Amino acid sequence: MTKKAIIVGASGLIGSSLLNILLTHPDYSEVLIIARKKTKSSSIKLKQIITDLDLLDEHIDEIKGDVLFCCLGTTKSQTPDENEYRKIDHDYPVKLAEIAFKNGIAQFHFVSAIGANALSSNFYLKTKGETERDIKAIGLESIFIYQPSFLEGRKVRQRTGEKIAIAVLKVIGPFLFGSLKKYRAIKASDVAKAMFNQSLKNKTGVFTYTSDKIKKRA
Repeated sequence: MTKKAIIVGASGLIGSSLLNILLTHPDYSEVLIIARKKTKSSSIKLKQIITDLDLLDEHIDEIKGDVLFCCLGTTKSQTPDENEYRKIDHDYPVKLAEIAFKNGIAQFHFVSAIGANALSSNFYLKTKGETERDIKAIGLESIFIYQPSFLEGRKVRQRTGEKIAIAVLKVIGPFLFGSLKKYRAIKASDVAKAMFNQSLKNKTGVFTYTSDKIKKRA
């Protein structure tokens, strides 16, 4: 039996790669994306809901399928206002998880970040951790959480200090082993492949994958 997928965040690095995989793979007969703008991708499998994510409640009856992939995310440089940032990184994913639960969507896949922790003093990691916590509390049958480190190919518009840190991480990455291996940079396409591969498995429960584990499943 073929599946129907829903993707939110299909214009990003991970989401766009995942969309291409799903549109070309025979195991998926329909791919619904929810976005503010139409995608340039073209396929008879592709369906689109063009809307502001603040209006998700108006589309609950349309958001139905077997798997929901949430690839939403932003950065401080893109969204400096913390309230808006939290809306994108927390409120929208949690709302989507609630809709998935209400509509009986079996699997929910969420792209988080390495170091996500609801108790962190870092706003970014705290927000991601709170999102993970709140999604888990909804009661979904299968939750897959991906915690990638730095994504290779991502456009960097951060402060000089952060750019230096990322450059150093890319250099020392191959030398990170054991418990440090999860901090290696990873390709967005590998995250997308891992998400796709896991979606084909009939697993129930909550599964969390850091970069090293994502790589193994790509």
